[in-house]
Amino acid sequence: MQQKLFIYNTLARKKEEFKAINPPFAGMYVCGPTVYSDVHLGNCRTFISFDLIFRYLTHLGYKVRYVRNITDAGHLEGDTDEGEDKISKKAKLAQLEPMEIVQKYTVDFHQIMQIFNVKPPSIEPTATGHIIEQIELVKTILEKGLAYEVNGSVYFDVEKYNQSHNYGILNNRNLEDMLNNTRNLGGQEEKRGKLDFALWIKAKPEHLMKWPSPWSIGFPGWHLECSAMSNKYLGEQFDIHGGGMDLAPTHHTNEIAQNEAACGKMPANYWIHTNMLTVNGQKMSKSLGNSFLPEELFTGNHSLLNKGYSPMTVRFFMLQAHYRSTLDFSNDALDASEKGFKRMMNAFALAPGLQASANGEIEIGPLQQRCYEAMNDDFNSPVLIAELFEVCRLVNSVHDQKLKIDRKNLDLLRQLLQHFVIDVLGLKDESAASDELPKVLDFVINLRSEAKTNQDYATSDKIRQGMQKIGYQLKDSKEGTTWTKI
Repeated sequence: MQQKLFIYNTLARKKEEFKAINPPFAGMYVCGPTVYSDVHLGNCRTFISFDLIFRYLTHLGYKVRYVRNITDAGHLEGDTDEGEDKISKKAKLAQLEPMEIVQKYTVDFHQIMQIFNVKPPSIEPTATGHIIEQIELVKTILEKGLAYEVNGSVYFDVEKYNQSHNYGILNNRNLEDMLNNTRNLGGQEEKRGKLDFALWIKAKPEHLMKWPSPWSIGFPGWHLECSAMSNKYLGEQFDIHGGGMDLAPTHHTNEIAQNEAACGKMPANYWIHTNMLTVNGQKMSKSLGNSFLPEELFTGNHSLLNKGYSPMTVRFFMLQAHYRSTLDFSNDALDASEKGFKRMMNAFALAPGLQASANGEIEIGPLQQRCYEAMNDDFNSPVLIAELFEVCRLVNSVHDQKLKIDRKNLDLLRQLLQHFVIDVLGLKDESAASDELPKVLDFVINLRSEAKTNQDYATSDKIRQGMQKIGYQLKDSKEGTTWTKI
């Protein structure tokens, strides 16, 4: 079924037909996590959204090289060129090596992604594994005259770059307005311009993560790694670059500037950004006390939650909103998603046992067409899910012998459910996937063990009580903690 796919391109501020540079190959780069703390739900939504995109492009026949980086150095507090490296700061507080922090939270991130049934990327490069490439990129930008070195640090000259390029092209922002809306930050007197950003930062003696370079012993700026790694694995120009909408104003804007300065090309043709999460209509934030981690959603161990929800219920809930729309968490919304998910999985389970009739009353072709039309309209998963609920209704009607279906349309119905429910939406029947349940429970038990080790007995008790609420009893012994179904 030949289809034209349209993607909302932040760069163009409109939907555009997707035309791969080198079909059937497609290159996609997505900014991954900074591994200094537990992955939060905003990150999860972004990666689930790009998992949907990855899956659908693959379903359409594209051979996708999906690159998603791990930031394990260079990301300073406040996303500016001041403050301490987030990973180094956490390492000092925990009295650990920075790479122990990196390892711990990278493993946790991968576990959460697996629980949400997010496919791993084709390549997952790290910032620390590409210091040489980043240094070479800085050299090139210096040679082009669009960066300058001061006291061992190297800064990108935004105003000089803007003389021949449009620095604000991604968000349609005027340089003069950006300059007027940017305050002077203390400790950044080395910079010539207020918008200039660090490509390489000279390390202070106490800085834990540092490498030799032609300019100083230091570390790369946060924006540099994505330019270096996308260039290495996808080329100077590739198809899709994505991330959360919070990355567009600064991080992605600076990536474009770096790539155009070094290569003379816009790095990606399509820029895709996911929207943020809210809770009961308010922005999700730690300061408001309304942010929660994935495991708190699974266990119900949070004051704002009435109960726990399964990973696939949460994934289904996230996909019921378009990736560019705000997603609002509430108990009522999650309860509705739980019912909807079960309804869909019940229909998927019934489909293999349906009996074909000699003469049918159902035509699946138009429904299949509408499913493709939904996904080809900027990956519109909520419309797709609405169409799939109509498929579920037909499955139930055939099962209850209220409608008849012939062999051709029955085969098409089963294929449609497999393609869109399983392959594209990435949903799993959790009742059938009993082998996954121990992994989820063991993950939660490990979190509780960490809390007990840190003498955080309040959190330990909350996890135990939360597990009990959803039907699992935890038992502690000298050998460790085990679980049983109540």
